[in-house]
Amino acid sequence: MAISTALNDKINRLGFWSAVVTIVTAVISAFFPLDAPGGYTAEHADRVAWLSNNSDVFIAAWVNQIVAMLSLSGVFFAIAWRIGSTNPLRAIVAAMVVLMSVMAFIIPKFIAVWTIPILANTIATGAVGAELADPLLRILNVSVPFSLYTSFDYLGFWLYSLFALLVAIPLFSAPLATKISSVALGLFGIIYQLSLLALWTGEIAATDIEGAFLGPSVLLVVAIIAMAYQFKQTMSAK
Repeated sequence: MAISTALNDKINRLGFWSAVVTIVTAVISAFFPLDAPGGYTAEHADRVAWLSNNSDVFIAAWVNQIVAMLSLSGVFFAIAWRIGSTNPLRAIVAAMVVLMSVMAFIIPKFIAVWTIPILANTIATGAVGAELADPLLRILNVSVPFSLYTSFDYLGFWLYSLFALLVAIPLFSAPLATKISSVALGLFGIIYQLSLLALWTGEIAATDIEGAFLGPSVLLVVAIIAMAYQFKQTMSAK
């Protein structure tokens, strides 16, 4: 029992501090550009020039995104642990989904801090390999919603939506904070699945994908804040 209590306390602390880091990195992200000005509509030559001249800012922005993703995963793991006592199988599956989302997200984000700056510099300077670098940079465009790069990102968010659907009902417990988090996660999971169906049926144009799929992510912020409060309350009760 003592071991279980100590472990619960550590996981609640993990959840709380992961939520704090997630919120902080979300605020920081507002001050760092994740792509060249214009994003989706930016000309390729302009993107190459911007990336070549602002590689340090670009790398810092995506390192911040890596930290945000890992800390959010910490919150999700703590949520999965919380439902484990009453729904162990669902908790295990939810934790596995979070692990898969980490793999889906870390691939493009590592590409952003490693491959993309090198590609842009190679093209801009006309160095050896520039002929190969140019089409690769187009394929790894961070704003075009159907590029190889963004496909991994949207896969990660789809896995988040599956996690949300898995934990929403078990999380709807007595404390008000967990109820708020449960509703926010449930809505996010449902909206994401409906948006995916709308995309497949041609109801969402390529230019509207980012807003349709990333807009509902504000619900994740609500869930994180609510769970941060609940994690803190649980820690204070020890």
